[in-house]
Amino acid sequence: MKNIALWISSMRLRTLPLSISGIIIASCFADYNGCFEWRICILAILTTVSFQILSNLANDYGDGIKGTDNNERIGPERAIQSGKIAPDEMFQAIKINVLISIGLAFFLIFSAFGVKHFFLTLIFFALGIAAVVSAIRYTVGSNAYGYKGLGDVYVFVFFGVISVVGCYVLYAKTVHHVVFLPACIIGLLSAAVLNLNNMRDIESDAKSNKITLAVKLGIKNAKRYHIFLVVSAIFLSVLFGVLYYTSILNLIYFVVFIPLILHIKKVINNTDSKLLDPELKKVALTTFALAVLMGIGHLL
Repeated sequence: MKNIALWISSMRLRTLPLSISGIIIASCFADYNGCFEWRICILAILTTVSFQILSNLANDYGDGIKGTDNNERIGPERAIQSGKIAPDEMFQAIKINVLISIGLAFFLIFSAFGVKHFFLTLIFFALGIAAVVSAIRYTVGSNAYGYKGLGDVYVFVFFGVISVVGCYVLYAKTVHHVVFLPACIIGLLSAAVLNLNNMRDIESDAKSNKITLAVKLGIKNAKRYHIFLVVSAIFLSVLFGVLYYTSILNLIYFVVFIPLILHIKKVINNTDSKLLDPELKKVALTTFALAVLMGIGHLL
């Protein structure tokens, strides 16, 4: 049981609600437009979760073998860092997860498009391969892009644009203008979660030569960048509410602005990086709540 609990911990389940936020909001929009299917929804969630777990395991492996995860790191202890899981064991788990992710992606794409939408099938197979490669290359390898300050771009694209727009296309087989603002909103808040993580670890990352965007900017400008991400997400959320308003019930997601504003205040006043760690969970869950409420509000 201890071994199972250890592997579950290494999968970092607290990151999963954030990863499926885009799926939830796209599914609500699909239902509003009459093209929702439970089979696609379930497969999309399973596929997204498998990609997220793959990314988490690869991150543990990449940072672990490079020595980035060390005693100076503020966040929760990682599996390889603790010595409880050997690098070879983690690498085997990554290979198994790659096969699971590809298998789930295949079933998802086939369920959505069958043999009738060949061009879309090719595009989504390419996106699936790109997602697998990107999840691994974030910290693994000599040219890991997470060590070059490009992680934020990856998160915005895959957690925001591809998650929301891509999932909607799986249902509708076409793109709809309603998905673009929510895609940007989820992408911005997902990037904010990553930036929080990088601000928390800014000192240890700099010493380990992990040059995240926060390390490049420095803590003062990283805070400004963080505020820009969250405020932009709030602004686009308001804009979405105005553009697609049909009822006051559409705007129920405005309630999540309260924890986001309180979060901004905490970040501005923060002087101890350790205190940023609890904010990761708060922003991730707030993003999830925003996706649920924005989706439900659109249906009301």
